Amino acid sequence: MTQASTEKVNLLGLTLAQMEAFFEQLGEKRFRAGQVMKWIHHFGVDDFADMTNIGKALRAKLDEAAYIRGPEVVSEDISADGTRKWVIRVASGSCVETVYIPQKGRGTLCVSSQAGCALDCSFCSTGKQGFNSDLTAAEIIGQVWVANKSFGTIPARMDRAITNVVMMGMGEPLLNFDNVVAAMHIMLDDLGYGISKRKVTLSTAGVAPMVDRLGEEIDVALALSLHAPNDELRDQLVPINKKYPLAVILEACKRYIGRLGEKRTLTVEYTLLAGINDQPEHAAELAQLLRDVPCKINLIPFNPFPHSGYERPSNNAIHRFQDALHHAGYNVTVRTPRGDDIDAACGQLVGQVADRTRRSERYIAVRQINA
Repeated sequence: MTQASTEKVNLLGLTLAQMEAFFEQLGEKRFRAGQVMKWIHHFGVDDFADMTNIGKALRAKLDEAAYIRGPEVVSEDISADGTRKWVIRVASGSCVETVYIPQKGRGTLCVSSQAGCALDCSFCSTGKQGFNSDLTAAEIIGQVWVANKSFGTIPARMDRAITNVVMMGMGEPLLNFDNVVAAMHIMLDDLGYGISKRKVTLSTAGVAPMVDRLGEEIDVALALSLHAPNDELRDQLVPINKKYPLAVILEACKRYIGRLGEKRTLTVEYTLLAGINDQPEHAAELAQLLRDVPCKINLIPFNPFPHSGYERPSNNAIHRFQDALHHAGYNVTVRTPRGDDIDAACGQLVGQVADRTRRSERYIAVRQINA
């Protein structure tokens, strides 16, 4: 398509309500919104001329007022295990990454919400580049649009490759709240991708006030990036804990889960770092911390990246930690590393970036404190 003027609207990122308002402003009937959403999200169409159930006059009007543009794909890599990673350039000029993980009976797309991240979690390579920009709703849902088109599963809801979406890519989703929520509404909408609310998951490092606001807007699954069983250690690994300590964020998560009903649970993500948070005493402390939280625990063995200063625990240490939590009555899984040969594993996104800060020194200092 030709370059759109700044007055035009990118329809890719509009929810149904926003699309209906757009058509009303054009003096058109609201039902046109549903027609256009189907063309965009079910069939991957980005040219109004291809929308055959819309009259020529309306197509001309749409050309004047709007456009449909997905984000630019810089590269696509496919891992030996079938994992795919797209590097996508967004309007700010920065690049983000989207990862597709195939598993038996399902395909999970890991979507980014920001270019870079301001939270500076010490074991995550994304944080090493700092914060660059928020993604628009079109750039967030555009990752689903790009991935779906690459599989040729058109219409999008037939023989779908993408069954689950996790907001666990680059960035903290709750710090780009409005755009993330709009994109997730499109994921859930039958006129969008029709994904079950149980199969769209937002992961947060712990922005407690926004967890409460999230509960007022949508009812997707929630995951908490915990990574430590006490405030002292979590302050070092996940610095936002200094603002919203464990008691505060866990209460916010319990309120969110409580609003969902239907026996929904919180997913607790816990990255295991050798000699840092993987000891028997940490497992015991974690079991005690979560005793009143309806949850399942997902253990994530650390995925190395340059200059992190951390190491992956031994398999014995991982299983010992898992067994301790099992014995305490928890449902515990260990995430299998996927796509690490293309730097697509958890914590590796945009790992090959210049260290714009002096954070590598701090990573090493944390290890020394906990030695």
